[in-house]
Amino acid sequence: MGKTTGAQVLADMLKTYGVSHVFMVPAVLRRTFAEMERRTDIARIHCHGEKAAAYMADGYARTARRPGICMAQVVGALNLAAGLRDAWLAHSPVIAFTGGRDGRTNFRKLYQEVDDLPAFAPVTKMNATVDSVDRFPDMVRQAFRVATSGAPGPVHLQFRGNEGQIDQEEAEMSADCDLRFAQVPPFRPLPDEADLRQVLGLLLSAERPVIVAGGGVRASGAAAELVAVAVALGIPVATSLNGKDSIVAQHPLSVGVVGSYSRACANQVVREADLVCFIGTEAGGMTTHVWQVPKVGTPVVQIDIDPEMLGRNYPLKAAVLGDAKVTLACLLALIPPGSAARHAPWVSHAQQICRTWQDSFRDILHSDAVPIRPERICSELSANVPDDAIIVVDTGHAGMWMGGLFDLRNPQQDYLRSGGHLGWAFPAGLGAKCAAPQRPVVVFTGDAGFWYHIGELETAVRWGINTVTVVNNNGGGNQSKRGFDRAYGGEQTAKARELWTYTKTNFARVASEIGALGLRVEHPSELGSALRTAYSADRPVVVDVVTDIDAIAPSAG
Repeated sequence: MGKTTGAQVLADMLKTYGVSHVFMVPAVLRRTFAEMERRTDIARIHCHGEKAAAYMADGYARTARRPGICMAQVVGALNLAAGLRDAWLAHSPVIAFTGGRDGRTNFRKLYQEVDDLPAFAPVTKMNATVDSVDRFPDMVRQAFRVATSGAPGPVHLQFRGNEGQIDQEEAEMSADCDLRFAQVPPFRPLPDEADLRQVLGLLLSAERPVIVAGGGVRASGAAAELVAVAVALGIPVATSLNGKDSIVAQHPLSVGVVGSYSRACANQVVREADLVCFIGTEAGGMTTHVWQVPKVGTPVVQIDIDPEMLGRNYPLKAAVLGDAKVTLACLLALIPPGSAARHAPWVSHAQQICRTWQDSFRDILHSDAVPIRPERICSELSANVPDDAIIVVDTGHAGMWMGGLFDLRNPQQDYLRSGGHLGWAFPAGLGAKCAAPQRPVVVFTGDAGFWYHIGELETAVRWGINTVTVVNNNGGGNQSKRGFDRAYGGEQTAKARELWTYTKTNFARVASEIGALGLRVEHPSELGSALRTAYSADRPVVVDVVTDIDAIAPSAG
């Protein structure tokens, strides 16, 4: 084993782990980037903001189900830490590399000297420094191990030197990798059969059971097993936002997204259930509408890969520790034939609840109103998104509209959503496209979300990252309207509206100036053709849809 530089080791390890793109704002680990060019075909995506770089790595990680890499020098590290919040909330395996202080110059007011390490602690599973070049191999291996294991999540490594100049140093080391941790999940722990039989007994004996499937089902690739179990038992399935793509909308057992950004019919079904089975979800505040759906005290069972989450938010009648895919497969093997018949009246009742909800939205989903209603955008996207598309959705009103009113119609479609940060979707969509360049990526955001990282449109054009971004352009952040209505006693003044409205902007024109394709849509009849044009374009596309600023997303039912 001869001497080699940290840069050579890091470049070789990232390549071996299957990393195809890294997202960064220079300057950091410069020698490593030079070695990437010489030794690998890893694309080095130079972004305009550290937070956007973290979001791109997040979209990449959720799509590829392997770690996404983002980087920043020490002066931009705090921005990168802020960008990891969404990956932390959504259990996304993002690995962040930053420059850090050098012990030889600490506390001497070196240019840009700030101790950034504490900022990463709340948003990472592992937060560590690399102060000696011979630690590159084991620390990078540990970063991949932690990011992908159990419930996945972000990791931060701070490399010595404000730009991580430690990568220029040499030591005797080898770029060995543990490829088990190149993908999520690295392990699929089997469930205890006694625990599984206890859960099954409760599901069989319940009159009105319901499954709530979360992001853990998605991360495990367990959608097919979930549907098979639901069919065998005859149990309706609600999902969290992170689990929305676990079951297609037209499936007779699908009742929609539950919780705060939801369908009222899903909330009603879960409220009426006499047993709720959480699978791969933490049963947090968004999924349960602040623990009101279901109410605490409802009989609950839970399946999760993270033992700390079992019973965290609801007292449990039974719990199973295990990977969702293998646990559901084991459960399916234990279900007696004919078990679904017992729950047929309950399924019929749940279906009627869903039909009633669908009937109440039918007219507005097909509205020809001008300015355009956001509900119509959701309807057009449901009908016109390609069968293998990845749909990436912002939070706020965008999350509410799409969570409740957009339908996934093909099991090959993926749905990624912001864990809570407005502006996430557009850069995350770029990361998703880098992870799956052969698949269409459709981003849905509002003008409030698009403004956050609009500069990354130039990044998309420069690197040829051809996503389709649909902007619900109503000239304001009107999710805030309800709150300001309350603050102003129910009647806002023109001055009050200044707090949540913007300058009206033609984003199609902005996109065209940067080199993307910009399509302006002002009438609902133009939506379908605009989307079809966008999908066939050979460059990034912004579909700028002019919508009604007074259209407010429905609250949780």
